[in-house]
Amino acid sequence: MFWPMLAIALGFLGISVLGVLGIKVFLEAQRLGRQVAGTAERINRAAEDLEKAAADLAATGEALR
Repeated sequence: MFWPMLAIALGFLGISVLGVLGIKVFLEAQRLGRQVAGTAERINRAAEDLEKAAADLAATGEALR
């Protein structure tokens, strides 16, 4: 009777550990997703700034001709 109870206890412990690790992975994936979204927003802002600066530079170059 000892071995079946031990097997059940270890099985429950293993499932519990996997559940905790699964939750940690889920939370880290959410955090990574938020970082990726923030970085994409920063890249978009930088691209818009670069586009504006290029347009201003082109206008300045046309004015010098």
